[in-house]
Amino acid sequence: MQKATAHLIRNKLIYLAALFLLIVIVISTVLFLQDSQQNSQPPVTQNTNYTYESLQATNGVELHILRTAPESLTFKTINGNVTASGSVGINGGFFWQQSLLSIAVENDQPVNGEQNAHGSGWFNTKYARGTLVYDRIAKRLSVQVVSNAAEIQVTDHSAYWAQGGVSLLLQDEPHFRQSIEKEALPVPDELRLRSGIVYDVDNYIYLIVSSTKCTAEQFRQSIVEYESEHPLVDGIYLDGDGSSQLMSNEMKLIGDGRAVIQMIAIHEDE
Repeated sequence: MQKATAHLIRNKLIYLAALFLLIVIVISTVLFLQDSQQNSQPPVTQNTNYTYESLQATNGVELHILRTAPESLTFKTINGNVTASGSVGINGGFFWQQSLLSIAVENDQPVNGEQNAHGSGWFNTKYARGTLVYDRIAKRLSVQVVSNAAEIQVTDHSAYWAQGGVSLLLQDEPHFRQSIEKEALPVPDELRLRSGIVYDVDNYIYLIVSSTKCTAEQFRQSIVEYESEHPLVDGIYLDGDGSSQLMSNEMKLIGDGRAVIQMIAIHEDE
């Protein structure tokens, strides 16, 4: 009787050990297949009109940067998260509900409606604000403080783009605080995710999003630190916090997952 019981217990132990080993093998196989599938997925886009870089500034702010030429930029109405857009780029300017509160125009055509229409991207609503402008004829970038697209100074209003935000004043530290107060940058002293767009002396554009919550000044300082290795000229803050979003083959930043009206996209070569 005791021998039979011992034999039965041994068989059960062997069975349980075999079952456990089988479970381990199945789980390992599933994880391996998932990892292989993930690693074999094609890139989000074949876009080669940009380079990606990330860095952590000495103040702890981590920046994610897309560098491109101004000719490669375009504005898109997406009404969704940038990471679901299928395009490389970052979020655009400020908005409320379905209305853009920042200029977003190409060749005098606002991205979200008609000229002179509220919420279309024709106006920097309520305030004259820093607006990054690219003159396609003169091949010149500049930051202009304007209230609407009609005030923008370019060679030809049929050949330019302009993105509104708030002035960064990269070369004017003494007036930085006064500027963001005058242009009404939201919550400058709170820890928020931040976005911006800047340019350098060689006419390259840098789309920048932080994955670290920081103040407006900390964000600016991290860009100034980046400038020590890149000859940056100037730029603007874009919408921030949950709207700070970035999409590329190398990185996805969803903000808080919210939908934004407009993005700054890097188009692919046709």
